[in-house]
Amino acid sequence: MSEQATIENAPRPRTRQSLAADLRRLGLAPGMAVLVHSSLSSLGWVTGGPVAVIQALQDVLTPQGTLVMPAHSSDYSEPSYWRHPPVPEAWFQVIRDAMPAFDPRLTPTRGLGRIAELFRTWPDVYRSYHPRDSFAAWGRHAGAVTAGHSLDYGLGEQSPLARVYDLDGRVLLLGVGYDRNTSFHLAEYRAPGVEPFIEAGPVLQDGRRVWQTFQDIVTDSDIFPDIGAEFEATGRVTVGQVGSAECRFFSLPAAVDFAQAWLTNYRQEES
Repeated sequence: MSEQATIENAPRPRTRQSLAADLRRLGLAPGMAVLVHSSLSSLGWVTGGPVAVIQALQDVLTPQGTLVMPAHSSDYSEPSYWRHPPVPEAWFQVIRDAMPAFDPRLTPTRGLGRIAELFRTWPDVYRSYHPRDSFAAWGRHAGAVTAGHSLDYGLGEQSPLARVYDLDGRVLLLGVGYDRNTSFHLAEYRAPGVEPFIEAGPVLQDGRRVWQTFQDIVTDSDIFPDIGAEFEATGRVTVGQVGSAECRFFSLPAAVDFAQAWLTNYRQEES
């Protein structure tokens, strides 16, 4: 969305204070652990842009809460799997040999928007160590959420998603749809019938950059909107406005448990 269109999408400038008030009305409160997926342009014209959005979230949750965002770098992965866009096969080995090692301080996010990209660099934010599936976190449980992120099964039991589940955390879809809801990935790992595959990426090992292979499963976010629509129909999702954006706020464990049961039935029907 162009800046002009963003201006036209807001009857007045959104501010740190107005966004915080909207977030409180939606249900966010001090002390919560909240995983946020976001679109800055959906909020309308924000005074201060992504800085004001992050500040508003922190104002509401307070340092006793925990703010989490994806910090994925999907291009730090096996190039033969790339589809958006694909690259020529002749490039594969060059990419494997030359891509810099994942660095939590330097490696940018990819395709997550301006809010998530700024958040990973924010003071006192921790970032988990995974070349493709890292998360960033701030607040009371930030260290625990991001520690011990396994290279194997990067969105599974040894991932920040599972740690937010353990904290009885919430999900905030800030102007984005269920296709962006990474918590459903945890359900994909937990439902029976997973399809394994080998992923790879550049990491540091004993101080040396290596192209490391690791175990993972095939995931499919294309079905997430269907899961989300059925979950929302149960009445366990709060829908409301933050700025100009239609947003959704719900329990992460409830969503994961629902998706796990949904996927179990879906895979049985497909087999």
